Amino acid sequence: MKLIIVSGLSGSGKSVTLDTLEDAGFYCTDNLPVALLPDFVTLLADSDKTIFSKAAVGIDARSDQSSLAEFGTFIEQLKLNNVDYDVIFLRASKQSLLQRFSETRRKHPLSNDTTSLDEAIDLELDRLSLIASHASMQIDTTQTNVHQLRSIIRERVTPHKDNGVSFQIMSFGYKHGAPNDVDFVFDARCLPNPYWEPNLRPFTGKDTAVIDFLDDKELVQRYLDDTAQFLTRWAPEFINTNRNYLSIAIGCTGGQHRSVYLTEKLARHLAAQGLNIITRHRELG
Repeated sequence: MKLIIVSGLSGSGKSVTLDTLEDAGFYCTDNLPVALLPDFVTLLADSDKTIFSKAAVGIDARSDQSSLAEFGTFIEQLKLNNVDYDVIFLRASKQSLLQRFSETRRKHPLSNDTTSLDEAIDLELDRLSLIASHASMQIDTTQTNVHQLRSIIRERVTPHKDNGVSFQIMSFGYKHGAPNDVDFVFDARCLPNPYWEPNLRPFTGKDTAVIDFLDDKELVQRYLDDTAQFLTRWAPEFINTNRNYLSIAIGCTGGQHRSVYLTEKLARHLAAQGLNIITRHRELG
């Protein structure tokens, strides 16, 4: 049985994630108290293996604190019973969450007459911190729309090839904020910038003119070679630790030229080694 536990901050996309998993064939249930998780897993394991071979459960901060404190014990039980599981934790910046609640005019589950929305968000993050610490996938949806989130979830739960690990390589622009849901971040702002070439400014790192420009820069090629060697050296170590997902982000100033170019080059380099590669260009939509 494959079990995915979905948790995170209210408004960060838990419902979208569960809906996407349901569309992918998972048996899904939401708002299950942590105290009921062991019985839930036992029930599914003893049920029809065809129907319940894949299950996903949503956990939120409305579970009582004593049962939330037992989440680590539950995870250890899953490991002892050799249950194939993942924990997805979704988050977003407080400003983004405040704006989303304002737009939808929905009430935060922890807000009341004495607890403001701002305070409820902080309280929720504190209550769910233990679950977040066990997450195998942390997804920041601050700059991710519903369609992009669905795509990310579909990519991450798609059955992997024999090597068992998928690598996401994402380009981004520092002026829009660095991602905090990745394992490695590489800063490419030290490299020659095509933006300052007027004839190259309208293009991106996927266009031939920019590719030719960066291909011709020795510093860029040294950076590319060093980064590729680092990832080639350490990728097998992550595979050996039973990780099934590794995320890598490459940033430049605007996320249009250098980071896009490097992401595409590294993706091809790692794919040639038989690794499962997912590419994403955050600022290109």
